[in-house]
Amino acid sequence: MWRDLTPIGRDDRTHGYHRFAWTRADHTLREWFVGEAERRGLDVVVDRVGNQWAWWGDPDEALAAGRPGIVTGSHLDSVPDGGAFDGPLGVVSAFAALDALRRDGFEPDRPIGVVNFIDEEGARFGVACAGSRILTGAMTADRARSLTDGEGVSMAEALRAAGRDPEGLGPDAETVRRVGAFVELHVEQGRHLSLPEVDQPLAVGSDIWPHGRWRIRTLGEANHAGTTRLADREDAMLGFAAAVISARRAAEANGCVATVGKVVVTPGGVNAIPSEVTGWLDARGSDETAVRLVVDEVREVVADFEGLLTEDSWTGPTPFDPALVRRLATRLGGIPVIGTGAGHDAGILANAGVPTAMLFVRNPTGISHSPEEFATSQDCLAGVEALTTVLTDLAGASA
Repeated sequence: MWRDLTPIGRDDRTHGYHRFAWTRADHTLREWFVGEAERRGLDVVVDRVGNQWAWWGDPDEALAAGRPGIVTGSHLDSVPDGGAFDGPLGVVSAFAALDALRRDGFEPDRPIGVVNFIDEEGARFGVACAGSRILTGAMTADRARSLTDGEGVSMAEALRAAGRDPEGLGPDAETVRRVGAFVELHVEQGRHLSLPEVDQPLAVGSDIWPHGRWRIRTLGEANHAGTTRLADREDAMLGFAAAVISARRAAEANGCVATVGKVVVTPGGVNAIPSEVTGWLDARGSDETAVRLVVDEVREVVADFEGLLTEDSWTGPTPFDPALVRRLATRLGGIPVIGTGAGHDAGILANAGVPTAMLFVRNPTGISHSPEEFATSQDCLAGVEALTTVLTDLAGASA
């Protein structure tokens, strides 16, 4: 499975991935998912958003009996020039765990589902976890349809181009009710498990830090870079630069992290003074108040330059289900329990009331959202074994 996924959306020069929602690469990935599900005799269902669900057993029959399904999986999309493991490791491991269960002759007492969430990274339209947000009603369909990519293409237009009706987009409570518990396996996006004092291949996730994305927009006047005196300039970049520097300083002062990683400059010429700059601030931290303080300081700086800062997305502190976390940690032999600053679809489902937990697989490079992201085969197989154990426990007759 890993070998089949490797070339899809890969940049042969950087070895990074460009797998964005509702593009040709995404279509190929979705075909791959259906093929793997059908190869195992699983029933594939696509919800109102476009998330794909592959079921072993009948989730509706189980729901009627008061025993909703156990779901695992992740996403297949990437950030620009992203790594191979972020997302796909969880989907591949889910299918591999089902294979292991069947080899062992396991017959689940509850249906088991494998999910591929669409547009988790938000790389194209700017809002992370769009698939799970729309599914659970955390983001309205109207707002989702109006989001635009860097080329000005709206999500509605992208859906039409992909052969889907954008008017069908919306929350899907029936799909959410089918999920009795969700366990997402993911590569670690940091180096905690690689620290000498830890040195463990796996961990159970306890919570996700509060995090959000904000759009910064500063305005000026386009003019010639060589003939316009400094005193006569209205340079939109100056206000934007001040905002970026203030974000870094405020993050340091409040114990958070803040990043501006995407910028669009108009008119975008080397020899033209910018008339408009739009960029995206990503701010996160273990304390919600501290994150809000960072954003407020940036907002004040932007306002000083008569610019605008607007919120694109916000996810508050997200603890996973404490009983489920304890159950996984105990069942897996007391492995570490850690929090994370990275957002996940698991967090969106947790906020929607679904009992949720995560498993993390060690990343020896400590690097993520980059081609340097990595996990050894040995650790990946340990992840599959752990996920198999978890599914046996949660979907077994005694669950």
